[in-house]
Amino acid sequence: MVTIPARFNGPDHSGNGGYVSGLLAAQVTTDGPVTATLKLPPPLDVPLAWERAGEEVRLETHGGALIGTAAPGSFQRDPLPFPSASKVASGLASYPGFHLHPFDRCFTCGTSRDEGEGLRLFTGPVAAGWTAGPWHAHPGLAVGGSIPDPVTWAALDCPGGWAADFNAQTMVLGRMTAQLLEPVEVGEDLHASGRLDDRSGRKFMTSTALHRPDGTLVGRSEQVWIEVDPALFA
Repeated sequence: MVTIPARFNGPDHSGNGGYVSGLLAAQVTTDGPVTATLKLPPPLDVPLAWERAGEEVRLETHGGALIGTAAPGSFQRDPLPFPSASKVASGLASYPGFHLHPFDRCFTCGTSRDEGEGLRLFTGPVAAGWTAGPWHAHPGLAVGGSIPDPVTWAALDCPGGWAADFNAQTMVLGRMTAQLLEPVEVGEDLHASGRLDDRSGRKFMTSTALHRPDGTLVGRSEQVWIEVDPALFA
């Protein structure tokens, strides 16, 4: 059984897609990437149940509604290149969410979250279809002296959404394939980046990455974002 605390929201009343995908991924036994697929907006502060079918893990409500699944996955594209310190600074300065934000309480990229209570990970455009920005792994995010993997999955989440431009259309995360290559240490400063790779109707395909300032790749993801009616989250 698991409960998603209200702190880890994306839209105000549902779970952050990257964080919930990371919770799902933690239940999968593999040394490689994991693909998490979200079927319904993850409810907050209610008990949810795990179910298993072979290599697949399912997260369900106690009424049996399927919230999401996870299983070993694979990447379709090369990892994003390291963004320079100047690109990261430029992306932070150009973050669109400072002026207009569809979900300003989002655990990852919300401007209304306090330092250490949310990630405050602000990635803005640095080229067409590319975003970059800094992420400080604040001690307030740590559990037992380390940054939990689902929190790092959350950090890999929204840079992709901003690459697809949250403000042009309201989107939620539908699928995320990710792999954490190294643990994130408390107090680290990392370079986050995102890229829009393709679009098909209401679906936006993106990639994200986290690098250390020396260029070490810490984690990466590939995502599918789905355009939704903003009235669903009003």
